[in-house]
Amino acid sequence: MNWTSEQLALKKKYSTLEDIPVEERRYKCHTCHHVVDETPCPCCGETQLEIMCPLDHCHCTHNITETIEYCPLCGQAVCPECGSHDVSQVSRVTGYLADVAGWNQGKQQELKDRARYNVA
Repeated sequence: MNWTSEQLALKKKYSTLEDIPVEERRYKCHTCHHVVDETPCPCCGETQLEIMCPLDHCHCTHNITETIEYCPLCGQAVCPECGSHDVSQVSRVTGYLADVAGWNQGKQQELKDRARYNVA
């Protein structure tokens, strides 16, 4: 994915999601699945909300893509076609499909660092 100048400017402005000022934050509630602008969640009262990456537009319309990209700001997996963070990354390990979200941080980083080659 070719990152826009706006996306790269956000990366320079904020080094982590915690650097985003409270008044500019959006949150994902994993209890009621709403995107909200305040904590606690006004819909269900949940207090453990995830700070959303400002580059996340929430909804990916693609079913399956062959590749995955990583957000330049938060490092999470994103759709290479639309940039949405609303993706599930699946990998085949010894013949079985596994959701990468269940892997430990070291194994997830190893997957990000893998070099990919096209053989013609």
